[in-house]
Amino acid sequence: MQSYSLTIDKFLDHAAKWSPSGEVVWSEGGVAQGRLGYATLRDRSNRLSGAYKALGLAMGDRVGTLAWNTQHHLETYFATMGAGFVCHTLNPRFTVAHLAAIVHEAKDRVLAVASSLVPLLRELAPLCPSVEHVVMLDGGLAELPLLEGSSAEVWSHDSLLESHGAPVAWGEFDEHAPAGLCYTSGTTGAPRGVLYSHRSNYLHTLRALQADSIALTHKDVLLIAVPMFHANGWGLPFAAPGAGAKIVLPGRHADGASLATLMRDEGVTVAAGVQTLWLGVADHIESTGLELPSLKRVLIGGSRCPDALLRRIEERLGVQVQTSWGMTELSPMGTITPPGERWSEEQASGRPTMGLDLKLTDAQGTELIPQRDVVGHLKVKGASVVDRYYGTGVDALDESGYFDTGDLASFDAAGHLTIRGRSKDLIKSGGEWINPAEIEDIVGRLPAVRLVAVVGTSDPKWGERPVLVVELHAGESCRPDELLGCLRGKVASWWIPDSVVQTKSMPLAATGKIDKNHLRATVELLPVPTPAPES
Repeated sequence: MQSYSLTIDKFLDHAAKWSPSGEVVWSEGGVAQGRLGYATLRDRSNRLSGAYKALGLAMGDRVGTLAWNTQHHLETYFATMGAGFVCHTLNPRFTVAHLAAIVHEAKDRVLAVASSLVPLLRELAPLCPSVEHVVMLDGGLAELPLLEGSSAEVWSHDSLLESHGAPVAWGEFDEHAPAGLCYTSGTTGAPRGVLYSHRSNYLHTLRALQADSIALTHKDVLLIAVPMFHANGWGLPFAAPGAGAKIVLPGRHADGASLATLMRDEGVTVAAGVQTLWLGVADHIESTGLELPSLKRVLIGGSRCPDALLRRIEERLGVQVQTSWGMTELSPMGTITPPGERWSEEQASGRPTMGLDLKLTDAQGTELIPQRDVVGHLKVKGASVVDRYYGTGVDALDESGYFDTGDLASFDAAGHLTIRGRSKDLIKSGGEWINPAEIEDIVGRLPAVRLVAVVGTSDPKWGERPVLVVELHAGESCRPDELLGCLRGKVASWWIPDSVVQTKSMPLAATGKIDKNHLRATVELLPVPTPAPES
């Protein structure tokens, strides 16, 4: 059989040849700013590869991107990966110190930056001696004639393309070559790098396109609201051209009004993002009466979404919600609810797609038998699963080649996965374990509750005790005794939190998940009497 390397550029090549007029649209504030066909996108991206080569980049060199979901960011994706460079997506919500450490570890030679992030760049650039060139993606060059404290040469994306752009042969390297670099959000420790290969991303894309997965077709209009700086935008920038689907990119504005307007105007059929985005869209639709007649499916990832919130999104948007579970270390898709199959409380995270193996073990790593209807530590194995973290020489796998996700989970008889919580989030009180996820799931069903989290705080007698933190929907009220009362009879009495904190705005991590590290460090305890833990 032919040797045919599985490289990322082939998805855009396919789209340019067979769906040349398929649109890519990018917007700001819910209003389209530009659109181009796949053939044009392929041409621009390919010539941009030549421009980066003219700057002296060689195979394997890293190009850092500090950018939102825009046309120029998408061009940079394919320009870097197609030529054998590494697209290192940087999360602009990280601190400057974290970003500097990541750029230093990756030895990025180029930074491609959105103009709205110039203030961040001014702080960051002097801390990044490896950076030789800065490319302003969407203007902003006039504001940045030079970077104080940095020797980097500054270009604009379009002028670099015009002056140095040249056709380049794509994909002339081994499929195991690195393609993308992404760092974890750091909510459970320091950010760690995951280096994706062309092969791993290619196979991940095929998993995403399966009929029981994201299942895009050339008739779909896809809103990529998940940030492109997080795990390759869930792999959607590859899956959409692979299917020939229209892409809609929202830019930096992901508020409910902007997203709802954009979805209506562009006829979006499938939309993907974390749950907090769809809360904003549901709120806007509820207050304005706006309708989204084309929207069929909403993909939700990130932290587990309470049942009440899922129902609210379905009712307000009139769509099917596809819940999912994944991690940066998985490229990131792990499981997903198939199209046309409604999620349920015990099927909250969907089913694994072909190409990924999952199993449950006990705390010592011994595989549980049977695997169904038990709670265990979730481990995964597959072609798009991390082997070792970037910059380390130590495998992140067990002796059987499985990666420990750090999640507690269970499978039902049909193989649906339910995440039962993070093993690191377990609270040890009086020598016994409390699982915050079970408490969060119950409280999250209350109609007044928008977001909920349970964290442990130190206790001189019991070691740790749980604290309940909630953000209510606008205009709603709920007394602490009502919040705690819904737990009675559903969990052990000593699991019931000692304190309730109501916050106007739940702290979110860089990926849109609730930041429990921040909550542990800053929450102000409000004592609420509760039975002491049982011995």
